[in-house]
Order: sequence, then structure tokens, then C-alpha cells
Amino acid sequence: MRVIFMGTPEFSVPALRAIAARHDVVAVYSQPPRAAGRGQKPRPSAVHRAAEELGIEVRTPLRLRDPADQDAFATLEADVAVVVAYGLILPQAILDAPRLGCLNIHASLLPRWRGAAPIHRAVMAGDAETGVAIMQMEAGLDTGPVLAEARTPIGVEETTADLHDRLSVMGAELVVDVLDRLPLPAVPQAEEGVTYAAKIDKAEARVDWTRAAAEVDRLIRGLSPFPGAWCEIAGERVKLLRSRVVAGQGAPGQVLEGFTVACGSGAVEVLEAQRSGKKPMRAEELLRGWVLPAQLD
Repeated sequence: MRVIFMGTPEFSVPALRAIAARHDVVAVYSQPPRAAGRGQKPRPSAVHRAAEELGIEVRTPLRLRDPADQDAFATLEADVAVVVAYGLILPQAILDAPRLGCLNIHASLLPRWRGAAPIHRAVMAGDAETGVAIMQMEAGLDTGPVLAEARTPIGVEETTADLHDRLSVMGAELVVDVLDRLPLPAVPQAEEGVTYAAKIDKAEARVDWTRAAAEVDRLIRGLSPFPGAWCEIAGERVKLLRSRVVAGQGAPGQVLEGFTVACGSGAVEVLEAQRSGKKPMRAEELLRGWVLPAQLD
């Protein structure tokens, strides 16, 4: 089929490569290059770079509301568009242009976790499982009917980064299967169980040791690696990147042994952390030559 691919971050790249191996990707749409790195030079997105490697034309409009951009999109005469973390709202003219419409790979089991941060929110909420859904896009926020889904459990020590990588591959495999079988019946989403995965606010990231250990652990794993849950240790902001719930009790924030910290109930063992200006390190490596205070803020 003639496919338009629309995506931006690394999460989208496996789907692009999988689709390009089986179908004619006539164009890739991605967010414009952004200033990055020490020199703040414009850097193409992960999808942009992958498309160039594959020899596919890349388009980077700032928005898709300009009639000229919509005409250029329609002129491609695509059978379908596949959208994966693109980052722009698609106007109705874009949704209607491909013969079979626009399909979205969404990293949750809809209608749970519609919105911007479904992977983070699933881990932070303590969900037992998540997955990917292939949705027929419509004007509402992730409200379209679902063509297919794949499920996976969330491990007790799994971080958002771990789950991100697994779901990225699952989404690529599932969308290729869906494209091979189009047209498929689309099942409307249930009206019950709708939740919204709001964009992560950095104000959420500070660890509150008065909370239960399970909540603290989910916050650490859910915000790893970005923006990273953090606490102050002797006046230094330290990111906490991996953890697990362990037995132990004490005053909230009290260091029990090693990098095990008491919470409002129970305790959390920090397995990986990152000091200011340093690389992420396993706890045992971090604690060589660095003595934690008796109490963390």
C-alpha cells in the first residue's frame, strides 16, 4: 500500500522501519529540527534521521492547518497514514485524505490512558498490565475505535524506559499485521474506564518520603529516565532512576542501610541514581566514597 508515516521520537522508529520493509512509504512527516546539544544546532528528529537512511522524503511543517500543506498531503494519494507520537494535531482535512484514513499506534489499552503520557502514567498508577492499540483516528483526543491491541504485563521493577522500548517494538509488529489485513472492523471504545494521561509536570518529580513505599517506588520507576524523580541529599539534587519496595521501617526519609530509605510506610531501596553533573550509576557504585546522611530531604 501507499503509506504516509507521521512520527517524531525514537519510539516511532521501529514502526517506520517495519512498515517500510513491506509497503511503499511515500513520505514521512516529522517535527521540524530543534536546537539541541552544547552548540544548540538544529537536530533532526529520530524519525527524520531514520527516514533519510531509508531514502524516504521527509516533510517537517510547523502545522498542518495551511491549505497548501493539506493539498500537498492529499496529492500523495495515500491508502493510509500511520501516526506514532507525531506531536501535531491533525485537522479533519488530513484525517480524511488517505483512502483508509489515519491509524494511530497508542501506547496503552484504550480507553485507559488517553493523552500525552500513557507509559509514565501506567507505571505511576501501578497498573498490572498495559499494551498498544491501533486506533482509527478521529477529531477527539484518542477517542477513535480500535482495530487491534496487544497486551503485556508491567514488571514490578520495570521503568518507563524499559516499557517504552518494549511497547515500541510491539506497536511496530502490530501495525504491520493490521496493514496486511486492512480493511478491518473497528470496535468503539468502552464508555467506562476512561482515564487521561496528562503531560508530566516537573513539579510532580520531587520524592515525598512521607508517602507509602509503593507510591514512592512507582514514582521513581514511572519518571525514569525523564524527567527523573529526585530528592535532595546534603543540599545536592539527586535523580533516582531505579528502585524496589523492601522490608524496613523508620522515620520518613531515614536512611536505613546502603541506599534503602524509610517511607511513610515500608521502605524503598534505590538501585540506580544520578548525581548532579554525573552519569547514572548503580547504587553500590555510587556509594563508594560517598556517605549518605542519616536523613534525606
